Amino acid sequence: MDSTLIAIILLGAAIIVLLIWVILLERRISSMLSGKNGASLEDAINANHSAIDELVRFRAAAETELGNLDARIKKKIHGVKTLRFNPFAGTGSGGNQSFATSFLNEEGDGVVISSLYSREKVSVFAKPVKARTSEFELTEEEKEVLK
Repeated sequence: MDSTLIAIILLGAAIIVLLIWVILLERRISSMLSGKNGASLEDAINANHSAIDELVRFRAAAETELGNLDARIKKKIHGVKTLRFNPFAGTGSGGNQSFATSFLNEEGDGVVISSLYSREKVSVFAKPVKARTSEFELTEEEKEVLK
């Protein structure tokens, strides 16, 4: 066989492969553009773009709302602890009727309420708390409930 004939056969085979490839691409493009016209594809792309824009706006609004909720939750009562005790140990007066209770948010702000109970009277105290400390002197039991 002559080298010219081999080149012609290879060139013919390449042309056939390329022709099959063009036919397959033409089918894919025509199926993609099937419908009214090429404008329907453009409409679909525009609709998807609008939907993506809407999702981006929704995400931004959701992130803002979650930030607001997180800030509100931090201000809500997060921890409550109560400790009952007998301030008059050894005298038999009162038993464990006295208590100290803390009501704190996530940042350690809130109030400590304590009660001293004796048979003659009951005293109730409320002390504001900022960052788990108070400007007022705290008893050991009040310090305990702040931990």
